[in-house]
Amino acid sequence: MPTRRHIVTGLTTAIIAAPLAGLFSGNAAVAPSDSNRPRGRDPIVIGHRGAAGYRPEHTFGSYELAARLGADYLEPDLVITKDGVLVCRHEPDISGTTDVAQHLEFAARRTTKQLDGAAVTGWFTEDFTLAELKTLRAVERLPQVRQRNTLFDGRYQIPTFQEMLDLRKRLSTELGRELGVYPETKHPTYFQKLGMPLERLLVDSLQRNGLNNPDAPVFVQSFEVTNLKQLRSLGLRTAAVQLLSATGAPYDTVAAGQGPTYADLTTPAGLRGIAAYAQGIGPDKLQVIPRAADGTLGLPTTLVADAHAAGLVVHPYTFRAENTFLPADYQRGTMPSDYGRAIDEQVTYLRAGLDGLFTDQADIGVLARADFLAATSTGGH
Repeated sequence: MPTRRHIVTGLTTAIIAAPLAGLFSGNAAVAPSDSNRPRGRDPIVIGHRGAAGYRPEHTFGSYELAARLGADYLEPDLVITKDGVLVCRHEPDISGTTDVAQHLEFAARRTTKQLDGAAVTGWFTEDFTLAELKTLRAVERLPQVRQRNTLFDGRYQIPTFQEMLDLRKRLSTELGRELGVYPETKHPTYFQKLGMPLERLLVDSLQRNGLNNPDAPVFVQSFEVTNLKQLRSLGLRTAAVQLLSATGAPYDTVAAGQGPTYADLTTPAGLRGIAAYAQGIGPDKLQVIPRAADGTLGLPTTLVADAHAAGLVVHPYTFRAENTFLPADYQRGTMPSDYGRAIDEQVTYLRAGLDGLFTDQADIGVLARADFLAATSTGGH
């Protein structure tokens, strides 16, 4: 089986070998390789929001199942409560991931806010205390695609980040392998404008749990650039990952009226700039292998090779098993919710040189990695 801390171990030597200030100097944390993927490091499987393909996302059930299915890392998205507690939700708007609409006592809190420049109507975590949020229960976010997951609606509370870290620690002991954590700061500029910054809370949480060091199995990720740089200035010592999108620009860039777009960040020069404050990128998988005009899978771009040349690992998102998320030539059956050739799709992407991948179904990621490594060891494709 692949080792569980292969990528982090590779980062450790580079970070420890130079002072932390070196992270801002453009020094790469991972040496470039002459192959598509750095040698000696098997790709990691990241449980996207836990095991979101099988349980309502960001719940104890989702995180635990992802670990038991073989995920190396568990991903909590982090937002904040009215009383300043980090909780695990994909967005501050909890309308589609909890039963809040059924709670008449909170009906008056439904409101419209500007979230990263877009008007969003719903219920927001920053308007609830933790005690109030704990009265809610999680529900499946995509019930039309994942109807079976609705079986678990109402069974799980919203976990705090600390509770998620406690679960990670317990499962690491129980399973006999150290599970990694891959937290994402959600909408940091939005929360900063509310006077509720996430950055210090995150660094303090990692520090308190013995996870704020270069050797910890931690990647901190963000779609914003300023956020990651601020985390460094506040003492973050773990690996960091700059998330990317196929379109648009980081919202901190938009809010400031200047700065790089995501297209700028994916150029060789942009990637070298990312290496000054982060150790990896998390692109949309279509930035690695785009779709052709007919919806079939196309040919790889140079993004992976360019990122490796800049010393960055590459962990694209998000791999899912259902037809609605797959290229046309990897679909099976007639229903959008039917499973297609998801293992084959992930193997194809792994051949492009990925260092890891985000998946809603961790067991599929583990199978794809095993198939890829078996083919690689025999020299096949």
